Amino acid sequence: MAITLTSLTDLAAHGFDDIIDARAPAEYAEDHLPGAISLPVLDDAERARVGTIYKQVTPFTARKVGAALVAQNVAQHLQGPLADKPGGWRPLVYCWRGGQRSGSFALILGQVGWRVETIAGGYKAWRALVVKALYDAPFPCPVVVLDGNTGSAKTEVLNMLPARGVQVLDLEGLANHRGSVFGHRGGQPSQKAFDCALAMAISRLDPTRPVVIEAESAKVGECRLPSGIWKAMTAAPRVAIATGVAARAAYLVQAYGDMVADGARLVRVIERLRPLHAAERIETWQAMAGAGAFVDLAAGLMQHHYDPRYDKHRARQEARFVEIEAAGLGPDDLTRLADQVAEAVRAAI
Repeated sequence: MAITLTSLTDLAAHGFDDIIDARAPAEYAEDHLPGAISLPVLDDAERARVGTIYKQVTPFTARKVGAALVAQNVAQHLQGPLADKPGGWRPLVYCWRGGQRSGSFALILGQVGWRVETIAGGYKAWRALVVKALYDAPFPCPVVVLDGNTGSAKTEVLNMLPARGVQVLDLEGLANHRGSVFGHRGGQPSQKAFDCALAMAISRLDPTRPVVIEAESAKVGECRLPSGIWKAMTAAPRVAIATGVAARAAYLVQAYGDMVADGARLVRVIERLRPLHAAERIETWQAMAGAGAFVDLAAGLMQHHYDPRYDKHRARQEARFVEIEAAGLGPDDLTRLADQVAEAVRAAI
């Protein structure tokens, strides 16, 4: 039996024990339904082989070869990851369009006796719901943007707000990137996977309450923000954290510990700024990185690279703006900042 999903929240409401992605591993890696496990009925090479036979020989031959491969792979799943599933286990299986791959897998699971279902339209139908939520519908909540120059602990303060009853949307967390040329912290999700995670996070928000989003550009690393959320952010009131260069430089060295621990990587990233600054300044920054003068380097980057760009961007903003002064960015300072930001957010809407 195929279920029809009409919203992103439908999936959790059905209460399946497991969601199985029957597509090839490369398809799963690009994006998949939240919580899905990968149990492909054809691997990447097998899928390519069957597709070639379909085009160059006959569809009948392709289906025959594909059926044999599917049977072999499903047998391995039954003897492996599914071997201990109880009689009452209730899985949901999907493929690209809810067709032969998921249907074949579901048929076998059903013959075992499990209450298996598929998704009408497969992953393609799910992706359509994600696109509708992000690109067709307006952003559902009032937005307050948490602003502040580089190094003002915006992300840390943002993640302290839920404990104070404020809902947040952590774009950098969803994109696995800190939002600057120095922000890489491992692989980012594909655009489709980012869209899916973002759409699910938005679906969990209470539309009657404001949501705080950290100030970002239109891209977080390589992940593009949907136009609806970007428009909501550019029009939103802003609460900005203001503190001195010395405090921000010290905080950055701590927050970017992975970067300062790898001097060669830091020098390479600074090199990417060469088109924007004089050669002498780039070489000075690289020398600081090589010498371990990280606080001085952070201060120089803020004064000559980041702060001027933030000021230029803010000059184009017409939204309401509230500034909160922070004496420092130590643990006690951040606690006070989070309290003050929470109050300012409640007053902003």
